[in-house]
Amino acid sequence: MAKNLVIVESPAKAKTIEKILGKDFEVKSCFGHIRDLEKDDMGIDIENNFKPKYVIPDDKEKVVKELKKLAKDTDEVWLATDEDREGEAISWHLCEVLNLDPKTTKRIVFHEITKPAIENAVQHPRKLDMDRVNAQQARRILDRIVGFEISPVLWRKMSMRNSLSAGRVQSVAVRLIVEREREINAFQTVSTFKVEAWFTGKDINGKSISFKAEGPGKFKTAEDAEKFLQECVGAAYTVKDIQVKPGKKSPAAPFTTSTLQQEASRKLGYSVSKTMLLAQKLYESGNITYMRTDSVNLSDTAITEIEKAIKGNFGEKYHQHRKFKNKNESAQEAHEAIRPTYMENATVDDSDTRKLYELIWKRTIASQMADAELEKTIAKIDISTNHDELTASGEVLKFDGFLKVYLEGHDDEDETEEQEGSLPPLAVKQSLDLKEMKATERFSRPAPRYTEASLVKKLEELGIGRPSTYAPTITTIQKRNYVEKRDKEGVKRDFRILILKADKISKLTEAENTGAEKSKLFPTDLGMIVTDFLNQYFNNVMDYGFTAKIEEEFDEIASGKKVWNKMLKEFYSPFHKDVENTLENAERVKGERPLGVDAASGKPVVARMGRYGPMIQIGSVEDEEKPRFAKLKATQSIETISMEEAMELFKLPRNLGLFEGTDVIINIGRFGPYAQHDKKFYSLKKEMDPYTVELDEVAPLIAEKRTAKDERTIKIFEKEKIQILKGPYGPYIKQGLKNYKIPKEKIETAADITLEEAKAIIEDVKANPPKKKAPPRKKKAE
Repeated sequence: MAKNLVIVESPAKAKTIEKILGKDFEVKSCFGHIRDLEKDDMGIDIENNFKPKYVIPDDKEKVVKELKKLAKDTDEVWLATDEDREGEAISWHLCEVLNLDPKTTKRIVFHEITKPAIENAVQHPRKLDMDRVNAQQARRILDRIVGFEISPVLWRKMSMRNSLSAGRVQSVAVRLIVEREREINAFQTVSTFKVEAWFTGKDINGKSISFKAEGPGKFKTAEDAEKFLQECVGAAYTVKDIQVKPGKKSPAAPFTTSTLQQEASRKLGYSVSKTMLLAQKLYESGNITYMRTDSVNLSDTAITEIEKAIKGNFGEKYHQHRKFKNKNESAQEAHEAIRPTYMENATVDDSDTRKLYELIWKRTIASQMADAELEKTIAKIDISTNHDELTASGEVLKFDGFLKVYLEGHDDEDETEEQEGSLPPLAVKQSLDLKEMKATERFSRPAPRYTEASLVKKLEELGIGRPSTYAPTITTIQKRNYVEKRDKEGVKRDFRILILKADKISKLTEAENTGAEKSKLFPTDLGMIVTDFLNQYFNNVMDYGFTAKIEEEFDEIASGKKVWNKMLKEFYSPFHKDVENTLENAERVKGERPLGVDAASGKPVVARMGRYGPMIQIGSVEDEEKPRFAKLKATQSIETISMEEAMELFKLPRNLGLFEGTDVIINIGRFGPYAQHDKKFYSLKKEMDPYTVELDEVAPLIAEKRTAKDERTIKIFEKEKIQILKGPYGPYIKQGLKNYKIPKEKIETAADITLEEAKAIIEDVKANPPKKKAPPRKKKAE
């Protein structure tokens, strides 16, 4: 038995650290949290000063039992859980469960899993920080209270489903997405005309040149734009003034959790959860520093190593020593930015993980590199026939500096104008020849929908959440079906162009595709209805400023400036009154919107939430005749669908005609659009629109799917709806929507299984269900 037991959170980290510490140390993983709040009755004794009731989950009993035995038989226990509040809390729970004294048990932390960092941590242990533990405990308890008390209110007051839930940070994040959607829906597009002119001539060296200039602002109407072009007919153009100004671009700070999530989304297309998963792997394998941080600091040792790498790879002139200041004054727990542990580029086998590592390496190196030096030229061009001017501008990169390594990405809301090129050498009073002048119609755009990256950015700007909460927040709101990430197809739009060429003005109309979006966050109808309800009755919980203030109070608890249960009491009293008031006085929410009256039946038409999602209903349950229902398309919402669009949905089911002597019926069911043929159902391909698809498209699909099914069918017992099928892992039995594993001894003779044997297998599996695998370790969620 080793003299020392070191407890960490993940098994991957345990292996790495054990190699570093040697034979006197045994390193074991606790696999994240070993205790959580009791699920029944909230798990909090509110009357007893918010005392939490902790229990050990069933899936952690074995881990705890092993750790207890090891702790009892070792000389010294070292707690090496992660360095943030969540990790501090896990260490405290370990003390409680393993009967360790928090005042004397050695607590070690490190920002990176390297030999020097681990050895230094062991040489300088500290005590458990109860202020950080209390901050985590306050967050966990407050979030449990919010979810536990609001969720039943939603169940009782909303006519949708009993799985509705609310969360302190998640509900506010959904509100952001809902408000952005409504802002987009309410946006009134305004068109303007932008003038651009293309000139030719000779430069100061006599060489032929061509370049573009822009007109004086934007014109509100086509008439105004045409008037300007008319005034330019027969005009002479002369360079009036040239200004040359030096400029520079500075590198961004090294990554925090938030900026890494944003940049990985922009440049690599990673979701925030994928980014954190890969970053965790890089940290545990010793390749990067701790990945949950809101600090942009770099250690002096790291800065020295980066300087050596820059000078060695790029030369002295590319280095510039920099110290970045944290925007967030509390810059919680982690004292360094995310950076490589060593500046020699590490070998990372997995492609996706390697891309993330390279992004971190480049950003870190660039942060200590020299500014990029630019030269910007602005030329003013005089028009002889009116008082306006045209402006030509260009930018030349004189020294690349940090751009040699790294260029920061941008969200689409930041992308406005195209990159400027260079201007040819020009001289004041130089005459220019107009090749062509265009006034092109352009349309104003609303703020774009959030991506995962831009939502993280917004949450950080508002002070909502912390590094450990961004990824789980975004995952949770999608999992709860309040928000969905999807693409949006663009629509065709005409725009007008007026052209001045050879002193003649012509007009033409062209088309463009506009409004296409990729991987954007859309609120669902459910998300919008729940958000409206919470805004109305729990405006404090939904307030951005209030939510940010709560985060600041957690920070104050962590720094010892505030007592955790006193903070909870201040929150709970007014909050609980809101809960009681809502239960007593709030009207039941139907989640429906009247659209009009059906001309054929004279019955009311409403858009509303149904059991399986948003739908249109004609008639009511009180009518003698049963109401008719139609499911909304994925791109439609209760809030914006028109009466005309709603009635279009009732064109289903559609009879496309006969295929092999049997009707082909198109409809939409719980699982999406399908074709029905010969009492069998076939899901339509994604690109097939059930409202427009024709028989010649569907018939081959039916034949193809039928052939595929025949090839995988071993045996069918039609009456009992039992099938024996071929699967990727061997034959199995299917009854209804459920699959049943065939015993090993019968796999080779699956075709010979009788009906009675199949029934026996099904009953046996039902009676002895396979053990579920333990869920992946969840940490840092609220």
